[in-house]
Amino acid sequence: MLVIVAGAALASPAFAQSSPDLKARCDQLISYYDRYGASRGENSDGARNPTRMAAGLDCEHGRYNEGISAMEALLRAKNFDVPPATGMAQTPSSGANTSR
Repeated sequence: MLVIVAGAALASPAFAQSSPDLKARCDQLISYYDRYGASRGENSDGARNPTRMAAGLDCEHGRYNEGISAMEALLRAKNFDVPPATGMAQTPSSGANTSR
């Protein structure tokens, strides 16, 4: 029992550090789908999509990895490009040419 408690205590700080980025990513993907997944076309279920609703609940309850995975899979299934993560720590892409 002591090992389980100690393991949980060690895992908590790492989870707490990444939670804001994961929450932001979850929110980003859901917002993206809500905006572009609701249209007048054939693939227009938007926020009523069961996968989207479940991912929203996952994100609300702190299960960010599950929500992110579900939303990325849903976007791919609907033939959307998964948007890059924004507002999170990223390394600049190599080969970017800024000169004209």
